[in-house]
Order: sequence, then structure tokens, then C-alpha cells
Amino acid sequence: MQALEVSTLTPDLTGLGIVARPVPEPGDGQVLVRIEAAALGFPDLLMTRGGYQAKPPLPFVPGMEAAGTVVAVGSGAEWEEGARVIVGGLTGGCAQFGVHATDAIVPMPDALSFPEAAALRAAYLTAWVALVRCGAAQPGQWVLIHGAAGGVGLAAVDLARALGLRVIAVASSEEKRRRIADLYAPEHVLAGPVGFREAVLDITGGRGADLVYDPVGGDAFDESTRCIAFGGRLLVVGFASGRIPDIRANIPLIKGFSVVGVRAGEFGRRFPDRGQENVAAIVRLAGEGRIRPHVHAALALSRWREAFEAMETRTVIGRTVLLPHAD
Repeated sequence: MQALEVSTLTPDLTGLGIVARPVPEPGDGQVLVRIEAAALGFPDLLMTRGGYQAKPPLPFVPGMEAAGTVVAVGSGAEWEEGARVIVGGLTGGCAQFGVHATDAIVPMPDALSFPEAAALRAAYLTAWVALVRCGAAQPGQWVLIHGAAGGVGLAAVDLARALGLRVIAVASSEEKRRRIADLYAPEHVLAGPVGFREAVLDITGGRGADLVYDPVGGDAFDESTRCIAFGGRLLVVGFASGRIPDIRANIPLIKGFSVVGVRAGEFGRRFPDRGQENVAAIVRLAGEGRIRPHVHAALALSRWREAFEAMETRTVIGRTVLLPHAD
């Protein structure tokens, strides 16, 4: 089979390439999945450089989420051949086939295509854990979403709308803001990553946002502390800006808000039952048609460099997906 492999960690993608690997065989409690689509996220790009908190041993196949069809079943794995599934894990998605433990796969909603299903799990799981588990979101609350055109940001916009929240989306370019409005119709779309404070306060009647969903960090985080409501929750999702912000403890004390770290994968590992509930919730919402991931582009595996470079230049809206069996 063909697979995209990271053989060395480099800052310029020179450590990646397409290689031939044997098709693996499923062991006890495992299934072999023919991967039809693998979605790429910013952590995948960081892992090619060793810049992500998880550092898989070399060589490895990138791809934290994928969708495909079960083609072989190991002993004790209660899946049937032909089942369409979503796969989640740290690595392994960018290959034509992959072996996965049964607890790493879930049924694929019929309402989604393979590329859409591949783009569901990581981004929407992050949004769910942030808004529901960490943010205790309630219908009618205002949520300020930074990086709203990116994978996890756009998923948060979609999910927040499904949860009945009122959404203020922030994005850096006019084209991104137009696409966000067309795709998910949030209440407001603002320019960022700075200069949004007065608009947020005006929109919320001076109260500020009840929730801030921040995968950007840097200046966006700093300004968010000046337009968050008393009792609000500033949800730290990531630092796509490249700067990890600092905050003096007197600021959340005086303004009465909480800064909450969001690690969706770690949440599931520490609380397995609730982790399964989280995944089931987003799969159910997708099956009901209440959420739908946006696929920016679906490219053949051979075009992997184009896909990674688009993430690096921040031109992707939603997720880019690789198709391992496409010509």
C-alpha cells in the first residue's frame, strides 16, 4: 500500500514522502480499515516538525482522523466487514489502509460523505469538550470564536449554532469572513485577530461574551480579557498565532472570569466513559443533520505537499482532506 511517511523532523516538509508499506493485518481486538479520506489539521503539520506536545516515534504516518470501510476483522473485534467507520488516533490516517483498535473507531453517519466524516472527529470533539464540558454552555449565551475559519474554529461555529448559542466569529480576511457567514450564518462576523473589543461589547450590550473560544492565543487572547463577561470562561484551545500569552492573576480576579484549558483527547483518556459520550454526541448530531463539517479541498494523497502548505499559509477554510486511493 501507499502511505505518507514522516522519516525525519524538519521545518520545511523535506522529511515527508510517499512510501510503499505492507498492508497490515489486524490482531486481536483490531480491524483493518480501507481509508477513503484522511483530514489534516494544524497538529499534523506541527508533528512533522516535532512542535506538537505529542511526539510519535519516527518514522510515522501522519493523520489524526480518517474515514473508511472495514475490510478485515481480528479475533474479538465486534465489527462486520463493509461497515463504514470514522477512525481517530494520533497517527496513521494518511495511508491506504490502517489497523485500528475497536475503541478507536465509531460508526460513520450516513448523512456524511467520506471526506466530511474524516473531518468530523478531532475538530468537533475539541469544540464539544470546550463548549459543553469546559464551558458549560447554555442556549442564548454569547460565544466569541477566534480563528473561526480554521478547522477547530469553524467546527466551533457550527456546533455552537446547533447548541443554540449566539455566535460572534472572528477571522482575519474578508474572504474568510464571507465564507463563514455563507456556511453557518453566525449572528456576527468580525475582523481580527485584534480590534474586536468595542464591537463585542456593543453587540452584547456592554456585558461581554459569556464564552471565548480561543485556538489563536497571542493578541487575540489579550484583547479577549477586555471583552469577556463577569463569570465568563476563556477557553484556551491552542496558540496558532505562535505566541503563548501571559496573564496576571489579578485580571481574572477583578473581572471575575475563568481561564480554562481545553484538551479534548486528554479529557477522553482521563474520563473514558465521558469521552465515549462526547464522541457519541457529535456523531449523533452529524447523523441528525444538525452539524456538517466543511471540506476546503479533497486532494489525492500524491498532492500531500499542497495540502500541508495550505495549512502553513493559513488559506484553508475548515479542513483539507487527502484521498489515499484517488489518482
